[in-house]
Amino acid sequence: MSHKSKIFLLEDDTNLSDTITEFLEDEGFEVDTVFDSEEAEEKLYENNYDLLLLDVNIPGKNGFEILKEARKQGIDTPAIFITSLNSIENLEEGYESGADDYIRKPFALKELLLRITTLLKRSFSHKNSQLIKISQNIEYDTISNTLYMNGKPVSLQPKELLLLKLFLSHPNEVIAHETIYDRLWGYDEIPSESALRTYIKNLRKVIGKEKIVSIKRYGYKYLPE
Repeated sequence: MSHKSKIFLLEDDTNLSDTITEFLEDEGFEVDTVFDSEEAEEKLYENNYDLLLLDVNIPGKNGFEILKEARKQGIDTPAIFITSLNSIENLEEGYESGADDYIRKPFALKELLLRITTLLKRSFSHKNSQLIKISQNIEYDTISNTLYMNGKPVSLQPKELLLLKLFLSHPNEVIAHETIYDRLWGYDEIPSESALRTYIKNLRKVIGKEKIVSIKRYGYKYLPE
């Protein structure tokens, strides 16, 4: 990589911040670190980054609010939340504020690296596609997290929306049941196989049965146009 990817890291725990920074710099990234919301907002608007790593619980505004504001200002850099929040409401809030992914503390640095490289490779950032075409008359707006059919919003359950987003960001990839459970259910919730089947059934009704393929005993695969 001739161009060093520049990562913006907002983490108020200085030890964790140093650990992540050192690790990413060893991996060839350039890292800009900030420790509170005020400094974060200042730097975000002055520089261009390839990826944002945002801790949720920080002094001042939280990570969700900072990202929401940045998205409003037209900053469309892919973002990953670092979170110790366990509940699904927070997860939904995270995606609604414009995040592409999240990682739960405590995490392995290798896993963080994997998520960063996946996002950097993926073109499903907010920049180049606000609307993802699912079929002739169905589109998904990545900025407002809304599914449209014939230009009208389709109402989906929050977990169905999370599932759809997961499929759209991994087209043609088999996604294991475990991965889906991990993304859709918080720590304090028990994943439900029957609920997942219902979500799949509802999504198929909307976007077309053939779009979501069941991989027996393993998971599901989304087929784009």
